[in-house]
Amino acid sequence: MSKSSILAWLVAGIVLLSSFPSNAEIRLHPSRGIKADRVLIVKGERQLYLLRDGMIFRTYPIDLGRDPDGPKMKEGDGRTPEGEYVLDWRNPKSRFYRSIHISYPNWRDSSRARELGVPPGGLIMIHGLPGHLPVTSRDDLPRDWTEGCIAVNNRAMDEIWAAVEDGTPIEILP
Repeated sequence: MSKSSILAWLVAGIVLLSSFPSNAEIRLHPSRGIKADRVLIVKGERQLYLLRDGMIFRTYPIDLGRDPDGPKMKEGDGRTPEGEYVLDWRNPKSRFYRSIHISYPNWRDSSRARELGVPPGGLIMIHGLPGHLPVTSRDDLPRDWTEGCIAVNNRAMDEIWAAVEDGTPIEILP
């Protein structure tokens, strides 16, 4: 190969690589054995991100509590918590399609609720669609319909279920 053809191949490779955004999502399917070592929720984006070694490998649209702005302050406020937690146990026979528990309230949440003289609430989950309603997709429900949980469609719930282990950290951002 001549120097000019090698140079042409190098330039073509650089142009191709530079066309990819630096924060591109890696499209790897969790069923192929990839396990998340962290889950990130960005409430304002209505997105759940599965991460491995600091890289996003899967993204899912979510619905939140019926009053999603701001952190959860007390039981029954319809808000989804904000902060750092752990996915600590799961329920395959939930009243929703599967559910994974988020370790809310943490010590900050409990302290804030105690200062306000209110119960902090609990049983915050990532879950699929309600099993007691005839719905087949998120489109059949209003936006932000949960009592403070994070909801995904059932196919996403299957993928998340397979990709996260109990003990996986989860961070929920505004």
